[in-house]
Parts: sequence; structure tokens; C-alpha cells
Amino acid sequence: MSAERETLTYPLFGDAVRDLAHQVVDSGYEPDLVLAIARGGLGLAMGLGYALDVKNLSAVNVEFYTGVDERLAVPILLPPTPAAIDLSGLRVLIADDVSDSGRTLEHVRAFIADHVADARIAVIYEKPQTIVKADYVWRRTDRWIDFPWSVEGPIVDRRGGLAH
Repeated sequence: MSAERETLTYPLFGDAVRDLAHQVVDSGYEPDLVLAIARGGLGLAMGLGYALDVKNLSAVNVEFYTGVDERLAVPILLPPTPAAIDLSGLRVLIADDVSDSGRTLEHVRAFIADHVADARIAVIYEKPQTIVKADYVWRRTDRWIDFPWSVEGPIVDRRGGLAH
């Protein structure tokens, strides 16, 4: 990983959402549902839902990253998880902020694979080492990414009171 950082601002995030939506439309894909990978994919899923006029949004909570370049041994789906039957026969667009290792995307794709008609993936960033290549990518980078919603850190530390 490069020592330099990639910085995503809120205005650039808006550009990324619109660009990804255009990629989806240009490919001819018409999702029935946008599935966010929480937390990082929530904003992207909302933006794509509006841009693609898809009102059916859902989220799956996955814990994997615990810090800068620190992660659990395997991704873990956290409750509540959408019932797979609710995804039955749908064309699903999976939305996440970054495909770094790709293991989270692989985990979510496997979770829904036997239930959906088709699943495609949209990410803001894709890293070269990912094991899952997204169908729609805004930018590719090998840098650590500073996202506008997480660059300053939390205001509250749930493990021990106020952070700042």
C-alpha cells in the first residue's frame, strides 16, 4: 500500500455516485434492489437508489475492518441480515465504498447468490489486490483512502465515553 493517501471529499463523492449510476445505465443493467454493505456502502446505496430511481434499498452489516489496514480473520455478517427469501429472483446491485481485499464483497455475494436472479457490484474505489472485481468502479487506487465521513474519527467512543 502506498504511503500517500487518496482523499475523497463530499463533492467528489457526489461525482462518484453520478458516474457510477451512468455506468450502470450505460451497461443496460436495471437493478430491482440496491444492497448496501454497511457502513461504508450506505451513502453510495442511497445515492444510487435516487440516481437509478430504485426505491427498494436494503443493507447488510458486515464487520471486517477494525482500524487502518487492520481486520478480523474473516468478515462477519452482523444482525439484522435481510432474509434471503426477500431477495428471491431480484436483480441486485451491491454497493460498497471500497473493494480492498474483496473478502467482504465475496462474503456478501455468496450470501445472496442462490437467491437472486443476478447480482452486480458497484464500488467507489477498487484496489489492485482485490479478489472480487467490481462491475462498476469510480476509481482504482493502491492508496489508503480517507473518506469524508470517517477521516476525523468518531465524536463518541462507544468503548469508553466521549472521544472529543
